[in-house]
Amino acid sequence: MNTPSRRPRFSPSVRIRSLVFLFLVLVFLGMFVSLCGCSPHSASSTNSDEPNYAGSVSDESVSASSHGESDTKDAEAGAGKPSGSLAQQAETLVASMSLEQKVAQLFVVRPESITGMGTVTQAGEATRAALEKYPVGGLAYFSNNLIDGPQTKLLLSNTQTYYREITGLPAFLCVDEEGGTVARIAGNPDFAVENVGDMREVGATGDTDYARSVAANIGSYLRDYGFNVDFAPDADIANNPGSTTMAQRVFGTTADEVSPMVKAQVEGFLSAGILCAAKHFPGIGGAEGDSHNESIYSEKTADQMAEEELLPFQAAMEAQVPFIMIGHLSTPSITGSDLPATVSREIVTGLLRDRLGYQGIIITDSLEMGAVTERYTQEEIAVAVLEAGVDMVLLPVDFPAAYQGVLDAVASGRLSEDRIDSSVERIVLTKLAWESGV
Repeated sequence: MNTPSRRPRFSPSVRIRSLVFLFLVLVFLGMFVSLCGCSPHSASSTNSDEPNYAGSVSDESVSASSHGESDTKDAEAGAGKPSGSLAQQAETLVASMSLEQKVAQLFVVRPESITGMGTVTQAGEATRAALEKYPVGGLAYFSNNLIDGPQTKLLLSNTQTYYREITGLPAFLCVDEEGGTVARIAGNPDFAVENVGDMREVGATGDTDYARSVAANIGSYLRDYGFNVDFAPDADIANNPGSTTMAQRVFGTTADEVSPMVKAQVEGFLSAGILCAAKHFPGIGGAEGDSHNESIYSEKTADQMAEEELLPFQAAMEAQVPFIMIGHLSTPSITGSDLPATVSREIVTGLLRDRLGYQGIIITDSLEMGAVTERYTQEEIAVAVLEAGVDMVLLPVDFPAAYQGVLDAVASGRLSEDRIDSSVERIVLTKLAWESGV
């Protein structure tokens, strides 16, 4: 019969060493779990308070990045950015820029204006080199640049990639897509995008939910192609029967008709992740003539405009419109001269910035228009609008000349570098906010 085997007996020192070893294992295991962030909720928890431009668009079919960029690209774009609030980050980034880089940020131009090439329909090494020389704040694209969907996506994707690599920021990639007669994408059958129609028809419905959905629809397809700025909605009022220039592009003939539609459309664009611009301050819908070709006028006083023309812009401001575009409207009863609003400090700073309290980006209407080209040289015009209080200069005919004109104005003391910084900080802050979905 076999006797039961005895358990081996360990000496006290062996048992102590075993306990110490077990304790160390537990300590290291705890440290490993902590470093990995493997808390029970870390994999699935989200911050429901995190704001984003996508608004109510929360369907799982929308990519994790609210602007169509991959998480990897967003991480790369954020690498190297200073910490702190977005305003603090913007201030730090601007402080790190050279004067030339800051002045470039003030411009939105055609891609041809920096490449020196013919019609730009693709972005390659010439675009990269142009952006390295002139890291402009944004680029505006027109029908001749946009052939079809795949070409446009590649053009804008490559441009944005180069721009991020060079500046660490997103570029404003802009288009005029109001709908109806002003539609660079929906007006081209090769995009297979339905045109939503003129805004006069939208306004006639009296339905703000419909107006909001129209803007969200436009913003959605623009975002998918790679745009992030639409120069819409039109906040003008067609209150002069003798003027037909803006008749189909505006929502109506009174502020009561136009204001709620403008506010709804700003909300719609922002919900789709698209920045937008209420235009054309202080309101050109009642002016006779066309500023594309000639000077246009309003004889109204500031108080008279405050009762009608300014109300749609205030509605846009209530919806946090990121841009307001200044029209080339002469207002002699306000300014005492026939100079266009774009170069008027009384209009840009006195009326829009001070009286209405707008703190977003103020951008000019196109400086290719006859209302300004008949009055100013290219070297002078960009300086004049900045003196008025404008933040961004849109489509100068000769960008290198306009850009050099601003640099010369700073060198001579006509413009201070602090004045440049104030606009560039506003521009960079808007870019950071869009990138962050705020």
